[in-house]
Amino acid sequence: MKQRSFPELEQLEAIAARLGNRARYEIVETVEHAGRRFPIHCLTIGSSAADVPVLAYFGGVHGLEKIGSEVILAYLHTLCELLDWDEELNQRLSKARLVFMPLVNPVGVFRGTRCNGRGVDLMRNSPIESDGNTRLYSGQRLSPKLPWYRGDESKMEKEAQALCRVVHRHLFDAPLAIAVDLHSGFGIHDRLWFPYASRQTPYPDLADAYALKRLFDRCYPHHFYKIEPMSQEYVISGDLWDYLYDDFTDRYRQRKLFLPLTLEMGSWLWLRKSPTHLFQRHGLFHPLLPHRQQRILRRHLTLFDFLFRCLLYPGQWAKLDTQQADENRRRALELWYG
Repeated sequence: MKQRSFPELEQLEAIAARLGNRARYEIVETVEHAGRRFPIHCLTIGSSAADVPVLAYFGGVHGLEKIGSEVILAYLHTLCELLDWDEELNQRLSKARLVFMPLVNPVGVFRGTRCNGRGVDLMRNSPIESDGNTRLYSGQRLSPKLPWYRGDESKMEKEAQALCRVVHRHLFDAPLAIAVDLHSGFGIHDRLWFPYASRQTPYPDLADAYALKRLFDRCYPHHFYKIEPMSQEYVISGDLWDYLYDDFTDRYRQRKLFLPLTLEMGSWLWLRKSPTHLFQRHGLFHPLLPHRQQRILRRHLTLFDFLFRCLLYPGQWAKLDTQQADENRRRALELWYG
């Protein structure tokens, strides 16, 4: 019997073939479901030197939110074409590295489910426990038949471990690293979240996050993102980025900077424009109309370019002198925690 096609995986493999030796392409893990093997790929472009800054993109952690994977694949396609002729981009990539994991949860993307093939919500799967009042959506270990199941507390899922390995290998060793994890399904505004998700305590690099926000506001005063700590909206247990950030902080924080960001695309706006989409599997999380999908696939290119420039020229926002950092932290506390 012929296997059902997997368009997102096929597109990723086609891009990798098109890039050829201009990229490094590896299978970092393989998961099995219903007699089929699903690879988890990591693709890197740019310098392989250990001391260059790194910008990484992750998608498909929640399989139902596959628009995140599609945005990353669209960006990869653009980069692939630009590399043929854009000398400035090639110069940038000689001084930095881009890392891509578009399909962290391939079984979930393939099946159209939030969880992986074992019923585990990967963004509730780390050992991090939340502080304060939580709800069912914050994560539960009652049953995989209920949503937001955290899985076995003694061991993280293979997909979550694969993501952590890529972050450890490519981002932890970098002098400056930014991660962008793409999701959809919350609110009518696009949000750019930073830690913490598990607690409302201001995280140690708050001053840098605030400085980056101020720089983005200055450069693109008409942007449409709401930039804030994730805990401003809700608190969860098991967040992978809290887990990785705390791990990084224990090891390297005094010498390096690691900034994990979550791009939460406000899909409720798409639903409000077409309420009947609520009755379709992807309707709450994915722009179903072709013109709307095309708009989302190009919508975030400005943000991606800005982050790339910030990676190469961090002097205006990252690890500023003590006086400026203290002032940024004071303003950040006033803005987000006052």
